[in-house]
Amino acid sequence: MPKRPSLSASLGAGSRALRVTVAAAAGFYPAVHLLDQPLTALYALFAPIAYGVLSPLPGSGRRRAGTVLRALPAAAAMVVLGTVLAVGTWPAVAGMLLVGFALPFGAVCGPRLAGIVPGLQLFYILACFPPYAPDTLPHRLAGLAVGTVLLSLCELVPLGEPAQPTYRGRIADSLDLAGHAASRIVGAEVPDPGLAARLRAAGRALRFSQQPAGTRPTGAGRTDRALAQAGSATRRLLDQLAALAELSPAPDMASETLLGGIAATCARTADALRGARPDAGPGLLEEMVAQFAAGRGGAPGARVAPSHALLLRQSTALTIAVSAVTAGTAVAVATGGRRPVYGLPHEQFWYAGSGTIRLWCVRITGNFTRRSVVFQNAVRIALGLSLARLVAGSLDLSHGFWVLLAVLTLGRTTAGDTWSAVRSATVGTLIGALAAGALLIGAGEVTDVYAYLLVPMMLLAFTVGPVEGPAWAQGLFTLVVSTAFAQIAPVTWRLAEARLIDVLTGSAVGLACGLLAWPSGARAETRRSVTALLKAAAPLVPTTATATTAHDSPSRGREIAPGVLRVTEHRLRIAQSAYAQYRTEPASRRTSRHTTEIDSDWLAALNYGSRVLVGAYWLPRSEGPRTFSSAALRWVRDAAGEVGAATLRAAGPPTGGVCVRLTPLPSDVVSGTPSQALSLLVDVEVWLRALATDLEAATAPRADEADQEDQEDQESRESRDGRADQP
Repeated sequence: MPKRPSLSASLGAGSRALRVTVAAAAGFYPAVHLLDQPLTALYALFAPIAYGVLSPLPGSGRRRAGTVLRALPAAAAMVVLGTVLAVGTWPAVAGMLLVGFALPFGAVCGPRLAGIVPGLQLFYILACFPPYAPDTLPHRLAGLAVGTVLLSLCELVPLGEPAQPTYRGRIADSLDLAGHAASRIVGAEVPDPGLAARLRAAGRALRFSQQPAGTRPTGAGRTDRALAQAGSATRRLLDQLAALAELSPAPDMASETLLGGIAATCARTADALRGARPDAGPGLLEEMVAQFAAGRGGAPGARVAPSHALLLRQSTALTIAVSAVTAGTAVAVATGGRRPVYGLPHEQFWYAGSGTIRLWCVRITGNFTRRSVVFQNAVRIALGLSLARLVAGSLDLSHGFWVLLAVLTLGRTTAGDTWSAVRSATVGTLIGALAAGALLIGAGEVTDVYAYLLVPMMLLAFTVGPVEGPAWAQGLFTLVVSTAFAQIAPVTWRLAEARLIDVLTGSAVGLACGLLAWPSGARAETRRSVTALLKAAAPLVPTTATATTAHDSPSRGREIAPGVLRVTEHRLRIAQSAYAQYRTEPASRRTSRHTTEIDSDWLAALNYGSRVLVGAYWLPRSEGPRTFSSAALRWVRDAAGEVGAATLRAAGPPTGGVCVRLTPLPSDVVSGTPSQALSLLVDVEVWLRALATDLEAATAPRADEADQEDQEDQESRESRDGRADQP
């Protein structure tokens, strides 16, 4: 059974429909009835529809109004280009191919651009059809400007919509919780599973899947990148604090002091996000981390090491501090602008000192590969729209832009979803065409009837269509365009017939492109990109472990080669982009309840890749003596090699899952290793254990994937707009 729309979704659609209807009517009626300018009326009508219905903009009313006004020059350029290329079918097709690819692909640079792409495409579609009349360009641009300005004014009118929390605010609230938890753990005498549950719930709430589309920091600029990294680090911080809260407390003054510093840093970072104070970064906590790492194993040269359990707790506290430092530094970059980052892994904050143009170029070039779902979607859209323009022009279809509009509104990322939308839209359009035909026959040329009906038709169509699906949307929109076009020029019942033929033609073109261009959507691409990620990460595990335990040398000399890290970073971001789209595709199309194919837990695989990189950034930089016995080095080599080999097995993928046979740190190594050096071994052990857990979770067979869909839909949709960057 399809899910019924929620009350908030229905109220949001209603308020949006009211704004669009008021703006469209305010521009359309004077132009067509007072000024007798049908072209101006047409563009004044479709401008609010383009931005309010076809491209529903996210965010607050002020932000939506600003987005609409800033998009006006681009929309005008689309109208000019379409008007010029309407000279012939082939020039219009070539322009449609260019616009159809460039706009969706360029939208990877930010969520605002992604939101207005369909609307911008609609303006080119409207203008590129005959008649070729460049002398009418002023009337078209006037209608576009009127409709855009009216919609922006309507967006500023509050209609009782609840304010959307910003991602900055969510991170700040989570950091406050993290600081409170760190202070509470200091004085705890028993494990606190209740606190751990709250921390994990707060971490899940920071996932992009839990944020309204307009609040996700998915842009290519420095601020969005920094906020996204701050959110990811805060999620890790909450999960690590939850793990520490579940451990048995042990008296450890050094850990308690470090946790106090973590709590203070979380509070300062939260205040910086709320604008209460400027944030210069977590410098004090960095000093505390260095002191903690240097003294946690006891005095230098001590042969009596602390207990293994205490070192495990200290290592967990150290990972928490690292996450707090990462979150604080990312927030300092987000709030302080372009700045170099000193004393921290350069690869982790490579964007901090880069200019906006370079960051945009990195985003675009990183996605310019056939393995990127952003590239695939742009190609699919461009082929569908250009083919539809060719068919409409060759067959000389009346109101041929409806063919392209059907392709634009009914196209999906998988052939199955496209077929489902086409079936519903066909039924809705048929019913709507019958109703429109009866209306046109009954009312004839009495335009007052259509003038009275247009406003309630728009209000109904724009309220019901977005929440009830393609059948309602196409059927009601057929009535809207029929009542609108009947006021622009005399029409007969054949207008409804033309509408039905055009929608069927566009549906056929869209379905054909869906079958020919990556018909399975993101499912297959997610599998391929995760496989590539695991293959890239596999050699990084033993390399990191070896660099961490290398004999005494400057920390700079122990860092991993940047090229090795960049390959894994790139693979991770490509996989994140594919998984983000995979999570948006309906569950019924991704898998069947009775399918025999077993999917991997892609989120666990992405977490694995992220954890590998965090370890590669930080572990080799650890200070302290590296006087290890041959037995200790052999354990590091064997344990890291087992995880690396298991990673390659997971890339298979194996049908029965992967079992990582990770040998615990031998007791003779624990007792025979100097205390400070043993702390480094425990850090490596904790890291390898976490990687093994992620690998086993990623490949564990799931007997009934359909039962887990609702749970997985709450998981991360990281960087939906394609954060596939190659630094």
